[in-house]
Amino acid sequence: MSQYDRLLFAGDPHGNFNALITAVHKHRPEAVVMLGDYDLEQPLETYLAEILDLTQVWWIAGNHDFETPCKYHNLFHSALAHKSLHLKVTEVAGLRIAGLGGIFLGRVWYPPQVPKWRNKQEYLEHQAAHIKNADMSLKYRSAIWHDEFEALRSLKADILVTHEAPGSHRHGFAVIGELAAAMGVKHIFHGHLHENYTRIIKQHIHVFGVANRTVTNLRGQIVSDIKACHDFSY
Repeated sequence: MSQYDRLLFAGDPHGNFNALITAVHKHRPEAVVMLGDYDLEQPLETYLAEILDLTQVWWIAGNHDFETPCKYHNLFHSALAHKSLHLKVTEVAGLRIAGLGGIFLGRVWYPPQVPKWRNKQEYLEHQAAHIKNADMSLKYRSAIWHDEFEALRSLKADILVTHEAPGSHRHGFAVIGELAAAMGVKHIFHGHLHENYTRIIKQHIHVFGVANRTVTNLRGQIVSDIKACHDFSY
């Protein structure tokens, strides 16, 4: 196994995990990190049963994972729920990986605009009683909240994995690159936009976009045998 294959990154599977499963059997990585948008009709472990004894599985959530209560439950209440990397730094395959799941949502915060709400508590305090006393909607749970984003700045990591893209992509956000620089990150891997590409941004940070149903290694090289479908239904 190449040192670069010890950790693999899987782009949005949208219900089809064949590329990831094939890559794990072929390369036997220490761990895999999935970048969101699973579209789960069953619990996550059901799809990955074939590889759970072969490698560690880590993940962040994408916008599709909040679309329905079923999809949400099958991820956040799955047997792999504790493998979320969101809003923390975790050592995986000898590297410190920081995770940022979800998306920027106009009704919460859409950089470079100022946040509409500083945090979830402020949002809830301004809602009607029936909303204030209920669980936050899935749409709002999918959002990147400004205070949680800012809290990551105080942490240090080698790699940042996100669903949203940094400013390296035409649909990306410069604040993600700024966050990575503050954290001392050298590599960013992201999904969501269904494109394979490599860019270098400020502070010499390497950005790797990972297309849907594609798996890459630590150098951003595609290691999956199944060609990605380059649609933009994100």
